[in-house]
Amino acid sequence: MSFIKGVDISILEELEALGVKYYDQGVNKDLFDILTYYDVNTIRLRLWHDPYDEQGHPYGGGTNDMEKTIHMAKRAKAKNLQFVLDLHYSDFWTDPGKQIKPKAWKNLSEVELENKVYQYTYETVKTFKEEGVQPEIIQIGNEITNGFLWPDGKTPNYDTMCSLLKQGIQAVKDIDTKIKIILHLDFGGDNKLYRSWFDEVTKREVEFDIIGLSYYPFWHGTLEELSFNLNDISKRYNKEVLVVETAYGFTLESQEGCINIFSQELADQGGYDPTPQGQSDFLVDLYNCLRSVENQKGLGFVYWEPAWIPVKNSTWATKAGRDYIKDTAKGGNSWANQSLFDYQGNALPALKAIKEVMINREAVK
Repeated sequence: MSFIKGVDISILEELEALGVKYYDQGVNKDLFDILTYYDVNTIRLRLWHDPYDEQGHPYGGGTNDMEKTIHMAKRAKAKNLQFVLDLHYSDFWTDPGKQIKPKAWKNLSEVELENKVYQYTYETVKTFKEEGVQPEIIQIGNEITNGFLWPDGKTPNYDTMCSLLKQGIQAVKDIDTKIKIILHLDFGGDNKLYRSWFDEVTKREVEFDIIGLSYYPFWHGTLEELSFNLNDISKRYNKEVLVVETAYGFTLESQEGCINIFSQELADQGGYDPTPQGQSDFLVDLYNCLRSVENQKGLGFVYWEPAWIPVKNSTWATKAGRDYIKDTAKGGNSWANQSLFDYQGNALPALKAIKEVMINREAVK
């Protein structure tokens, strides 16, 4: 497998429907054409189980149901891009602070839930295969630092969590043993976290291929801490390591509809200027960090939502979505100043850095 230079563009079709356009050197182009020109080789897409409320109102953030995800995967495969499927096992966003079971699974017993995880995963992967878009890599859960499918699979109940993971993994392998499995945590610079968590799943004989990490330098430690962790866990567990989420801001300016998370305070934490050059510098340093992982175990990185630029009515969550996860924050675009395109849709220098600096295409053994 070649070094992964990936992007998660799960929200793209929501943006396109609202009229967003993308430009490279002043020329309007399809986003996939721009990405492939800059040597992006992998697309990561999230899948939610049923991202609509009981009245059919969409939850937002791309409302990434099966139909949308398959359509996006077909666009990626048409450009010969690798496909990473991120199974959330929820109807909406999951992360270390929330792992809400799908509405339809709410009252299942533990045994029924295990059976449902297998059945859902098997049918999902089978459908992607039948549609001609079988993923090369699948995540069983998203940022499952504190487990998933709460409360059943919430840590420290590692026994149940691992039983649920095994059902999902077995379902994938029953479709195709060549599909690689990611287990994904947040806080990529925290070696103690990764050792303690993966020690627990390893002693319960959970079989997987890749350790996935979220790494945002303003939240998750220094690059030195990330490098130490990558080298340690790749050796300790004999696994490839992949940063499946990362990003950095190119500006502190905002505009209508933006509720930007990335701020001067976070830029101070991250250690890079909040400018197009600072964004490029971070990506080059991250690339070098991953390339320096011993025994070529550094598999690559995936930039999170690089195309999420401002447009009216684009939101990380509609009212229905916020009600579902019980979040009182405002709707809108919280990511615009961390995209790889400016607010007018023009490709930023970080994309050029991916193409020009990250040119080593040796196969990662």
